[in-house]
Amino acid sequence: MKKALIIIPTYNERENIRAITQAVLAGSPNAHILFVDDNSPDGTGELADELIANDKRIHIVHRKNKNGLGRAYLAGFKWALERDYEFIFEMDADFSHDPNAIPQFLEAAQDADLVLGSRYVGGIRIMNWPLSRLMLSRGAGIYVKIITGMPFTDPTGGFKCFRRRVLEAIDLERINSNGYSFQVEMTHRAWMKGFTIAETPIVFEERRSGESKMSNKIIFEALGEVWRLLFSARCRRSPKN
Repeated sequence: MKKALIIIPTYNERENIRAITQAVLAGSPNAHILFVDDNSPDGTGELADELIANDKRIHIVHRKNKNGLGRAYLAGFKWALERDYEFIFEMDADFSHDPNAIPQFLEAAQDADLVLGSRYVGGIRIMNWPLSRLMLSRGAGIYVKIITGMPFTDPTGGFKCFRRRVLEAIDLERINSNGYSFQVEMTHRAWMKGFTIAETPIVFEERRSGESKMSNKIIFEALGEVWRLLFSARCRRSPKN
């Protein structure tokens, strides 16, 4: 069986990592987990070390500073590519992404190079969000589609599965974005290279504990990043044939 790695960035997620580890491995016992911890002051990294001592499927990258979501995932991607993982996931630590959906992604990845978990394909499946945030998220997806031409319902989502060849084909050193725009840039680069991208429906639940990392700075970064992607593609709004 080809190996799957679930990359989970953490910063002050001590309340969640034991439970998310148990949930991931219960539903996908052959998968491995990689925590990428940004020197969490609440002891997240130390707790992860304890979990690792008892299970060889759990791993961690300790980073010295808090450098953002995108940098954490890039560190995880590079770690994965140095090893023999075929399916490489992005997933949150806070249960907003359901670990029970991992097999669903793996099934979809048999016929796709990148699988995006979508909160909107075939309807809206978001729990415990205020209407204002729902409108912001849905509007952002439409905005990205209009500017870049990407035909996906949820380009800002952070639950996804890359096949190894996608990450090998993308020059990770040239990824510029860091916050939620990182999700848009990674999908855009894969799409412009002609990789097959599929969407699979997911249920998104607002975090059970801890504090959200969303901020106005992250939102405005994402809005500006879309234009940079368009210009970097020389205003092409579709992959080359």
